[in-house]
Amino acid sequence: MDRFIVEGGKPLVGEIAISGSKNAVLPIFAATLLADSPCTITNVPELRDVKTMLKVLETLGCRTSAAEPGTIVIDPTGVDRFDAPYDLVRTMRASFIVLGPLLTRYGTARVSMPGGCAIGVRQVDLHLKGFAAMGAQIETEGGYIKASCPRLKGAEIYLDFPSVGATENIMLAASMAEGTTVIKNPALEPEIIDLANILIRMGARIAGAGSKIIEVTGVRRLTGCTHEVMADRIETGTYAVAAAITHGQVRLHRAPVAAIQSVIAKLQESGAEVSIGDGWLDVKGPAQIRSVNVTTQPYPGFPTDLQAPFMAYLTLAKGSSTVTERIFENRFLHAAELGRMGADVRVQNASSTIINGVDTLSGAQVMASDLRAGAALVVAALAAKGSTEIHRVYHIDRGYVRMEEKLAHLGATIRRE
Repeated sequence: MDRFIVEGGKPLVGEIAISGSKNAVLPIFAATLLADSPCTITNVPELRDVKTMLKVLETLGCRTSAAEPGTIVIDPTGVDRFDAPYDLVRTMRASFIVLGPLLTRYGTARVSMPGGCAIGVRQVDLHLKGFAAMGAQIETEGGYIKASCPRLKGAEIYLDFPSVGATENIMLAASMAEGTTVIKNPALEPEIIDLANILIRMGARIAGAGSKIIEVTGVRRLTGCTHEVMADRIETGTYAVAAAITHGQVRLHRAPVAAIQSVIAKLQESGAEVSIGDGWLDVKGPAQIRSVNVTTQPYPGFPTDLQAPFMAYLTLAKGSSTVTERIFENRFLHAAELGRMGADVRVQNASSTIINGVDTLSGAQVMASDLRAGAALVVAALAAKGSTEIHRVYHIDRGYVRMEEKLAHLGATIRRE
């Protein structure tokens, strides 16, 4: 099992390019199931989750090929299976999003509950409420969700919470439903807009993506197209924080600047210098990090996926900071691992922590519990004195393209073993 060895204490200096967005490419792949001819997807990041999603599509009967590095051609014309098995869906929650496309195009779908989650969990529950409102019959059997409907019908759907996954799945299902579907209180994330863009290129009729009301008028046929995946705003934020905590100076090319304004604001509040240009972002770390308070919120608020890396950054701030998590429960597993490196992080409850800044972090053996927790440990290790061993880096590989190579290019001493 791979691990990272990081020798900390070196400022990051230089330039790197941001990869395509993990959170955008997965629903975009699912959208190709709706096409009646091949789709070419460019700027595809080379990630474990991307490979998993391609396996899901191949299991359903799609033919996939790599035309060149970063370009994937998906031919859905051979789809002959309408169930996504547990052994794939359990490894990546986002693969649940094939339910909507299969249901609306083929009238039936059977997908494993992601990660063994119960139906009552908010993210899955909202998907199913949307499908039911459009006329689908929903059953659960043996850990699988089965949905069927000869043809979905447009409906007015209000989301109790602006769930990204539910918004995407309902948009996909509505694209070939009969009539118009109105989604109220949808997610506003840039990835929603990117999904709408490929669907529109395929012939879908969608208005309002990125706003508080999305209208989707179903069509009978969607065709293949070519689409470029947006740049990854979470990768951008992670490397910006890494530059700041090491007192470095880094230029990030292909950065989706407009999509990370909340992160830029918190970096500036902490004392970092941020400059913005046409497609690039410069970050210069402060001599002394100032404490700030962060609360994760649905977009355009501070992203939950950057909560862990930013917490690592705040461990070296002067004074006390608070981090409040409003999106997911139990997303502070990295706090204990940061504590092994000398951080003073006090978890108050399932949604709140207090970080008392310390003068230094020290290298230690730590373990990544999930993707973003792993990124947080790398951020901390880059600034720590001595050597840090980060285990279970396969989590990191799910969302960051060759992280160790990009950081080494910026001057970090990091290697994979």
